[in-house]
Amino acid sequence: MDPRTSRGRLPLPQRGIAFGGDYNPEQWPRETWVEDARLMREAGVDLVAVNVFGWAEIEREPGVYRFDDLDHVMDLLHEHGIAVNLGTGTSTPPPWLTTDHPEVLPVTRDGGTVSPGGRQAWCPSSPVLRDHAERLVRTVAERYGDHPALALWHVSNELGCHNALCYCDESARDFRRWLEARYGTVDALNAAWGTSFWSQRYGSFDQVLPPRATASPENPGQVLDFHRFSSDALLDWYHAEAAILRETTTVPVTTNFMVTAHIDTQDYRSWAPHMDVVANDHYLDHRLADPWAELAFAADATRGLADGAPWMLMEASHGAVNWQPRNLAKRPGELERMVLTHVARGADAVCFFQWRASRAGAERFHSALLPHAGTDSTQWRATLRLGALLDALDEVVGTTVTSDVALLFDWQAWWAVDVPGQPTGDVRYLDEVHAMHAALRRAGAGVDVVGPAADLSGYRLVVVPTLYLVTDEAAQALERYVAAGGHVLVTYFSGIVDADDQVRTGGYPGAFRDVLGVRSDEFFPLDAGQLVTLDDGRTADVWTERVEARGASVVARFADGPVAGGPAVTRHGHGAGVAWYVATRLDGAGREALVAQALGDAGVEPVLPGAPAVVDAVRRHGDAASYLFLINHGGTAFTAPVPGTDLVTGRTAAAHEVPAGGVAAIRETTTDRRRSGEEAAA
Repeated sequence: MDPRTSRGRLPLPQRGIAFGGDYNPEQWPRETWVEDARLMREAGVDLVAVNVFGWAEIEREPGVYRFDDLDHVMDLLHEHGIAVNLGTGTSTPPPWLTTDHPEVLPVTRDGGTVSPGGRQAWCPSSPVLRDHAERLVRTVAERYGDHPALALWHVSNELGCHNALCYCDESARDFRRWLEARYGTVDALNAAWGTSFWSQRYGSFDQVLPPRATASPENPGQVLDFHRFSSDALLDWYHAEAAILRETTTVPVTTNFMVTAHIDTQDYRSWAPHMDVVANDHYLDHRLADPWAELAFAADATRGLADGAPWMLMEASHGAVNWQPRNLAKRPGELERMVLTHVARGADAVCFFQWRASRAGAERFHSALLPHAGTDSTQWRATLRLGALLDALDEVVGTTVTSDVALLFDWQAWWAVDVPGQPTGDVRYLDEVHAMHAALRRAGAGVDVVGPAADLSGYRLVVVPTLYLVTDEAAQALERYVAAGGHVLVTYFSGIVDADDQVRTGGYPGAFRDVLGVRSDEFFPLDAGQLVTLDDGRTADVWTERVEARGASVVARFADGPVAGGPAVTRHGHGAGVAWYVATRLDGAGREALVAQALGDAGVEPVLPGAPAVVDAVRRHGDAASYLFLINHGGTAFTAPVPGTDLVTGRTAAAHEVPAGGVAAIRETTTDRRRSGEEAAA
């Protein structure tokens, strides 16, 4: 069964939601393994990832493999009814390999060589490393391909987390080959990069280098293509391992994405079609102003990568992580809210890093399902409760989320925006993406996070935050969507450049001028801390521009600032649809008011009318039932007037109280989505 097209169950043997995490038995004596397996069953764990960092254990010297321990672990887990997500072991090469072949080590932008001693100290373009890795993968696949515990293949681990961009000579050669395949001729490359600027014209592909440290800003087209190449190089690594696994076995293959605020180096939109299961790692990031909003966005974005099908949370943290400046432990209720946010948004597997907390190594203070304190601990009791909670939710497996709103999100636009030389360094792509998603979430709307090339025909409203780079095809598809009756909300600094990162001439917002019915001839970014006021009382910062309405109606004007009197928010009837434009960065209240206006204009109803903004409401649909998930982030209880059975408490009633900081998952009495909303509003 293909989860990308079937919208059915993940290809895993579990009958319900899979629960587990990374298991690293090599860190412990054998007598601990039996205890681990017993405690896993006690907690309800039924899927663990093994051999993720096993290379140095399995191949202790070149070509000499030692499988005694892994054999024992695989057999032990199977005896206890625990399935295995088996790592290929290639994430980090052993010391003997980097000692014998230092040329496999990655090189930084300024020419420094990365030393081994951490993890992922390898160049994605290294043929030497690939030869050794492929031999290991084939050996592991041949040994365990028919093992009864094997449920899923786990290629490498978090590909590109630390080594996505390598600037070594091998990467340079690979980059040139990639460019030649993309452009065909050096003249086409010169045209795409605009190398007539600053005397950069190339006479052959052999002259091209990665965008290493330079005395001045690099060519933005070169930087963009290097990001594209680097993402493709890691995807090619995945393909190489996956090809061996698929040639040897019929077990599904995946790797763990990192759809998160601090990783921008992989274009997962291009990766997702090649996964048998879409899997993501996500950790609450307390460096952000609103970690919970980013969590909800990441879960929606992962579902978008899975084309709406169920997906897998391969890693999360039970409590604190170890890699943030301040590693905050989870307070009562936060673990359940985190897990239910992922499940509500489509996760059919919930796994953690890791099973047993490490005594040594860089992550020894990272939380685990089984903490240092052992079973006589608050954390272990939370693990037991979590296993019971997930068991109670088993029946939602295979159900899907249907949304009326799409938010367009693109990794390549992210790369293109966040480079030096823009009108202001205060415009950061992810800031506006997160802000618009958060406003939609607080308005109670269900949101699919999709790419610019997605089919938009089923949505009532499409939100386009700061889509600076957009292809001609995607822009034309958005115009057709609006002309056919769709509603779109576009924010500032969108449509500015084409796929080559070249500015679209004739006025801003470039590709979207006609559909929006506006034209801007100059940007007026604001100084640090500077605010402007709109004539409807809203305030804004960071960005303004001189806008001329060309068919659009002016909804709000700038009351002050560099373009006082000019349009700030416009609305344009285009064909049978409507297109909004926001020419500034509104404050939180202003953004939420505008989003509410656009949702109402498009006829989008909240998932649960009347729910407060601090309560997330997400509905999953199945053939036999629909399930309303409620995650209460507020400090007071909320009563949802929704008849049905709360799977969390087992209580059947006409209304359900969700306590402060609590969760609910209600199997609704009616499966009709619109009727459910009407009953809740009554």
